[in-house]
Amino acid sequence: MKMADWRPMLNHRNGGIPRIMGVLNITPDSFHAASRVSSLESAINRACKMADDGADWIDIGAESTRPGASPVSPDEEERRVIPVVEAVRRVLPDMCISIDTRRASVARAALDAGADMVNDVSALSDPQMVDLVAQRGCPVCIMHMQGLPEDMQDNPAYGDVVNEVRGSLKAAATNLFAAGVDPSVVIADPGIGFGKVLEHNLALLSAGRSVVPDERMPLLWGVSRKSMFNHLLGREDTSDRLAGSLGIAAKAIGLGVDIIRVHDVAEHSDLFSAMSALEVD
Repeated sequence: MKMADWRPMLNHRNGGIPRIMGVLNITPDSFHAASRVSSLESAINRACKMADDGADWIDIGAESTRPGASPVSPDEEERRVIPVVEAVRRVLPDMCISIDTRRASVARAALDAGADMVNDVSALSDPQMVDLVAQRGCPVCIMHMQGLPEDMQDNPAYGDVVNEVRGSLKAAATNLFAAGVDPSVVIADPGIGFGKVLEHNLALLSAGRSVVPDERMPLLWGVSRKSMFNHLLGREDTSDRLAGSLGIAAKAIGLGVDIIRVHDVAEHSDLFSAMSALEVD
């Protein structure tokens, strides 16, 4: 099976332009309804559209981790996601594919089906995930989350959110390093909206790369259409949050972000292209 050349896609482009990761949700309940796909055909069409629009990565997930979401069984998660990974790899042989899962068993099946990377929102809560990543030599994204999706927004609290998130990410990364995983393929995600209120989210975004526990690690932001834009801008409906998402994405260029995970690939690609055209000496 041909796999994508993913290593260059872990770091931003020249000029600090982040790589774009498009979201492909094989779920009936993801928080942004327009991102959901319900059939293999629609998933393939969505993936091909994102590739045409400029995606460097496609992140495929089959379990919603929105606030208040209930977990799905491993068998159901695998049933939803593996045919899509196989199909996307077949029709887009050069595309970098990420599997969005907290479970090592699902990650293993997805890697076998053609995925290149594991995107783990639980930062290795499954004790088998470290060994899997080390054995496969694949990149892994570790995200900070206070609590679980079903309760993470009940009452999130921190003393110093940047230091605490950095410390949590460091603990997870240290386990990977000890297993022989190269720090350059361990991606840090501060987990915007995962057990945080608006002030926490803004502090973590403003911190940029200072939240990353090892300078060799890439940084990923997942901010697209999240509830922070309701609290910040009064945009209750996720369909009204694109402008806010693009505003944050524009700041990513100066803050050392390597990958930005988005629902709207074309709009982010246009944003970055336009900004690149206005380089000032």
